[in-house]
Amino acid sequence: MALPAIDSPIWQNPVRAFAWGMWSVTSTILTTVLFATYLGIGALAHDTHLSLGWALASTVFVWAGPAQIILISTLGSGATVVQAAIAVTLSAIRLFPMVVSVLPVVRSPGTKRRQLILVTHFIAVTLWVECVRLLPHVPRGRRIAFTQGLGFGLLSVCLVATALGYGLAANLLELFGAAILLLTPLAFLLSTARNCRQLADVLALALGLALFPLVSLLHTGVDILISAVSAGSIAYAVQRWRPRNE
Repeated sequence: MALPAIDSPIWQNPVRAFAWGMWSVTSTILTTVLFATYLGIGALAHDTHLSLGWALASTVFVWAGPAQIILISTLGSGATVVQAAIAVTLSAIRLFPMVVSVLPVVRSPGTKRRQLILVTHFIAVTLWVECVRLLPHVPRGRRIAFTQGLGFGLLSVCLVATALGYGLAANLLELFGAAILLLTPLAFLLSTARNCRQLADVLALALGLALFPLVSLLHTGVDILISAVSAGSIAYAVQRWRPRNE
């Protein structure tokens, strides 16, 4: 999708800039990935006996797939609200560098802090990627409205997917419900594989997939963490060692 020229009079209207941001969600495959992911989150919420209202509220207020999975799974396992809040907060720290990198691109000299609150809330992996791709084609004075529209568009897609996944899990056979839940890890896996650019990326992903079945035999309770840290460390070491030996 081609945005209007940066000097187009269309950008003079903030409402139209917001509308262009919303429409931009149709131009990226990541919208489909988000839709599939939130189908799984809706199904997971149903499976853990969370109400649809709480599932939709988590999408609005948490607005991060992995953090929502942590929230739903920890509450479903009997953890306290405080424990779930700490786990979600630790997960959200990974988004801080993205916020720091996007806000200077969005704001202008006259921007007030309150204008950045909604933008900051919307910044997650998908919006960060799309801001890097699209914001250079948007006049600086309209980037806040555009980013708000982009975030609102992505959030709307995820709310629909959450409700749909919740409803499908309630009305389909258990096998189909399990298949919907499988969409979440598959979506993350495919999006990660799609973004692999360097040898370290490919090696970390391949080693993680290979090590997890072996580590799971140890029944440690943190099998994913062990396999992920091991695979990432090996990939990083190979990436550091390789240039010195070429």
